[in-house]
This record gives sequence, C-alpha cells and structure tokens, in this order.
Amino acid sequence: SCVHTENCFVPISEIIAVEETEFNKKQRNIGRWQKMAKLHAFTVYYVKKAWNHRWRCSDVTFWCVDEHLCNQWIQALKELLEMQRSRPKHLLVYINPYGGKRQGKRIYEQKVAPLFSLASISTDVVITEHANHAKDNLFEVNIYKYDGVVCVGGDGMFSEVMHGLIGRMQKDSGIDQNNPKASLVQCNIRIGIIPAGSTDCICYSTVGISDPVTSALHIIVGDCQPLDVSSVHHNNTFLKYSVSLLGYGFYGDILKDSEKKRWMGPMRYDYSGFKTFLSHHYYEGTIAYQPAKQTHGSPRDKESCRTGCCICKKSEKQLAEKNQEHGLKHEEGEEEWKVIKGKFLAINAVNMSCACPRSPKGLSPAAHLADGSADLILVRKCSRFDFLRYLVRHTNQDDQFDFPFVDVYRVKCFQFTSKLSEDNESNVMDIGKKRFGQFCRDHPACCCNIVNSTWNCDGETLDSSAIEVRVHCQLMKLFARGIEENCKDEAACSQSSTEQLL
Repeated sequence: SCVHTENCFVPISEIIAVEETEFNKKQRNIGRWQKMAKLHAFTVYYVKKAWNHRWRCSDVTFWCVDEHLCNQWIQALKELLEMQRSRPKHLLVYINPYGGKRQGKRIYEQKVAPLFSLASISTDVVITEHANHAKDNLFEVNIYKYDGVVCVGGDGMFSEVMHGLIGRMQKDSGIDQNNPKASLVQCNIRIGIIPAGSTDCICYSTVGISDPVTSALHIIVGDCQPLDVSSVHHNNTFLKYSVSLLGYGFYGDILKDSEKKRWMGPMRYDYSGFKTFLSHHYYEGTIAYQPAKQTHGSPRDKESCRTGCCICKKSEKQLAEKNQEHGLKHEEGEEEWKVIKGKFLAINAVNMSCACPRSPKGLSPAAHLADGSADLILVRKCSRFDFLRYLVRHTNQDDQFDFPFVDVYRVKCFQFTSKLSEDNESNVMDIGKKRFGQFCRDHPACCCNIVNSTWNCDGETLDSSAIEVRVHCQLMKLFARGIEENCKDEAACSQSSTEQLL
C-alpha cells in the first residue's frame, strides 16, 4: 500500500489526502497529449520527512487521458485512507491567545487549520479567555463526540487541557482524585499539542521538535503515544498531575523567582537561573521511595526511548494483563520503601527525558515516556564548581550522573518531607526558623540556608513542600509517535533511494 513518488515510497499511513486536480496546461510540457484528448489528474498530499524530525506536507500529481482510470485511482486511494481507523475526524481545539509571543491564534489559522481542512477534519475551536478556561470547559462539554483534543500554546496550556481531560474521566467514573492510592481510569481521548508557547518541553520530548506543522501532521495521520502521568498529593489532598518535571530546590527556586519577572518574557528563566545558581541554597529533608522493579532498564543504561520502544511495549503488555485481573489488586504496602535523609541542592523527578533545544539529551536521557516509572535524581550539597560541572553535563554527551554527589533511582512512587515539616511547627525554634528563612529570601546576600524551597510541577509552583507522588502507567495518550531514529544525512538518504530506483 504505497504511492511511488520521484525518489521515495510513501506508506498509506502517511498520506494526508487525495484530491481530483484541475490540470494546468502550463505546468508541464505535454503538447502531444493535449492534441489527443483532455487530461485528467489527481494529487496525492503526503508527509515528507525533512531533517531533524521536521515533517512537511508535500504533493505529487498523477495524470492520464482515461477519465475512468483516474477516478478508479482516486476511489481506491480514498478507500485505503478510510481504512486508517486511528485518524481523527472531529477535534476540539483550545487556543491560548496570550501564551508565548501571543502568536497562538495566528499559528493555528495560518499553519494548522488549512492542513486539517485538507485532511477533511472538522473542528470546534475555543479561544481561551482566562486561566483554567479550557480545564473548566472540559468538565462541561460532551467530550465523547470528539476523536481528540488539541491545545495550541505552551506547556502550561497542555497542562490545563490534561488536568481537564483526566479530571473529567475520573469524575465520570466516580473516582476520588484526592485518594493518593486510587487506581485512575485511563484517558483514551488523545491530546494533540500545537507548540506556540515560551516553553514546549513536552512537544520536544515526544515528537523531537517544537514545530506547529510537524505536530499538525502527527495529529492528521492519527499517531498515538501513551504517556505516564504522576499524581501529586499532600495530606490526602490532590494537588496536580505532572508529565515532565517535578523539581525541588534549584528548579523550584528558579520558577519562584521567575514568576515575579514575567515582564521580562522568556529571558526571565536565564536571569533567574543565574541568580539561583549564585545563591547556592541547599535544603534538608527526607525522601522515601519504592523502586520500579516491574520496569525494564535503568536510568544509566543509555537506552533512549524511541518510536516503538520495546521497554514501553513491555509495560503496556503488563498493564493490559493487570487490568484483566480485576480482583487481584497489587498492594503497594507489600513492597519495601527505601529512605534517604540529607541536604540537597536539587531533587528532580522526571517522567520523560525533559529534552529541549538547550539540553538535547534532557535531565534523564534514558527516561521512558510510558514505562510506568519516574527517574528520581538527587543532587546532594556540593561546591558551586561541582554543581556547575553537573549543570554543564546537560548540554554535552557525557554521563551526567557520573558524580559522587548525584544519585538516580527509577521509582514508581515517592514521598518527600522537608526538615521544617518534620519538626513540630508549634515549637518556638521553628517559628524563629520560619522568620529567619523569610529574612534570607528578602536578603539574598545572606549566605545561610533557607529552610524550604518550592516544588516546580511542569512549570507551575506547588504550595506544599511535603508531597506524595505516584506514577500512573500510560494514563493518557498523545497524537505523537515518540522520537524517531533520525537519519544522519537526509541528502545522502535521498541520493541512495534515487540510485536504487534507477
């Protein structure tokens, strides 16, 4: 089932549309055919894979003098496309007009809507007017009439849609999200991300590039990528869901400082990062975790998660088997908890690599998108120079966990309690510590240690420092296929294909 173009074979799964074409006589030098009969043509629009995971819509036109033969081809190709059951026909689209550089509406209208129209996808578009507009709306609309939900914006917009969709599924199933041990219902309505924000980490880590056209084409061909989601609780109260980074200490402090400087735009992250690095605060606390024994691989095995990842496939099979055994619930209490106390510069838990253009390998290069685990990275108190060496490792090919002050564990759940939370808060000493901590925040030149940091949950701050986190295997699905193995030299590939055809 392939259409042969000049130098490549295109699988039916990557054909976007087939249309009858009005033949333009000026396009080709075919004088002898013009004298004989009227020409009939059809155009095939297909995915052309360009360099560095970028996809583009290309087309090729076929023509002949036999109208019946032309119509047969059109009909046959359209029937093959109809058989692609995973493709969406009706989408709900949320556009954040304020995110990033305020280009969301323009990007959708100019780059995405024409492609959806070409692929005969109908859409209901909602322009969000305030924070949580999309989330609230997802609790009201009939989501089951849609084949997917698309968010146009950055990671914040995606998070809002994800919370709305997962929350709606739990509500409809009568599941209490405040119960940290509740088995959540999988969300089978896929989410598509059209990147148009200041940070597009999730799109980059699941597609390989932050490009609106590429993401739109992944939606059109009906790609499906399961994704692990972590639930975050405090005292049996649900706080947030996380799919990328949960960071305490360094990344929490950066976010807290940058929130005060939103007027600076994306540059605020660089400024706050430099300021946070210079302040070099460490935090005392206790971490308890359960190792993810059911998953294959480890954070240091250099096995990157790629399209068709066998480690994620094994987890999918295990999940299906577990769902079939309705009466046999796996009790977490049976497994041993490991406890670590210490002073930390950063505590990071990542569900995916968290790769981005500045850090092409991410915070945990071997983290998997859908294996039911998170990589817990502990950076203990060390010198500024050593911490800088660790941060620099995120930008190069060296093993970033190869430091005596860095530990990494693959976990299925963990709990964190800060030193301050462990102590009795009514104690006069603690009141003094709190006030002293506030004094340090107001006077950063002071070199003493601040008592508490803030959790950075996918770019949003959490109020509680003491949290309980649990990974839910493949809780949701994206219109993506993971990061494909990249061809090293596209030009060489094209040349090789052409030579084989000749």
